[in-house]
Amino acid sequence: MSSPATWQELQFRTSKEQVDALETWLFEHGALSVTLEDQADQPLLEPGPGETPLWDRVCITALFPGEQALQPLLALVPDEWIDAKPDSPRIVEDREWTRVWEDQFHPMRMGERLWICPSWTAPPEPDAINILLDPGLAFGTGTHPTTAMCLRALDEGLRAGARVVDYGCGSGILGIAAARLGAGAVLGVDNDPQAITASADNAERNAVALDQFSVVMPGSAEIAHWAGSADWVVANILAGPLIELAPALIGLLAPGGQLLLAGLLEVQVNEVINAYVPNVPLRVAMQQEGWVLLQGQVT
Repeated sequence: MSSPATWQELQFRTSKEQVDALETWLFEHGALSVTLEDQADQPLLEPGPGETPLWDRVCITALFPGEQALQPLLALVPDEWIDAKPDSPRIVEDREWTRVWEDQFHPMRMGERLWICPSWTAPPEPDAINILLDPGLAFGTGTHPTTAMCLRALDEGLRAGARVVDYGCGSGILGIAAARLGAGAVLGVDNDPQAITASADNAERNAVALDQFSVVMPGSAEIAHWAGSADWVVANILAGPLIELAPALIGLLAPGGQLLLAGLLEVQVNEVINAYVPNVPLRVAMQQEGWVLLQGQVT
């Protein structure tokens, strides 16, 4: 026998222009939570600080108490706010939601040496390089193709003692991985103070010392001390910033240094490559789910 139902869901399809009005209306009529999802498989690039982008077509799911009468509510939803609505609410049985969430995430192998592991699971290969990092809000945990490709490239090519810059470090995952793979010194750079905090916390959690991995904002004087000395520069951000930052990223590289660029789609490849000519001839190193990793060496 199934457990008693304690929750109900209503799911609507709408446009991003109507999301705010519909979300507010649902909360005013008793919704306990509202979840937004893409309904058209549209890539959504990483937002800048203070930005909250939405997909063009949105699926919005509202959770209500099990005892609330929702059939009358369905008839009251303004038609101009929605493209489609359900005929009746969906019953949601009570569950151990923490366990359900944790079951979605498992250790991920990134190349030959590296694993990314949630804290609640034992590393599959205890003797491998295991990075402990739990799924979070947005900073990067290895699950996105752009992060995964960067990790595989570092695992394959990074050598002990290398100096590495992770520009747009987010959670710090790429810089921490570089340090654990044997980098002699790592510099993380990000324009979001929350990312600076997250990177430092994650580095400590993975036994990466602050004198090996420092994290700074773009205006820091420490960046100038790295000019012309980085063996690897990794930037997993967006096509626009990658183009704008080309002189700065090139300026960090030592002669023969390697550049990894991610966060761009296939249609953006040529524009980004052209921004680095002739200093760093870039090539497509990997592709995954429409995303591209560019790699090149200072000439």
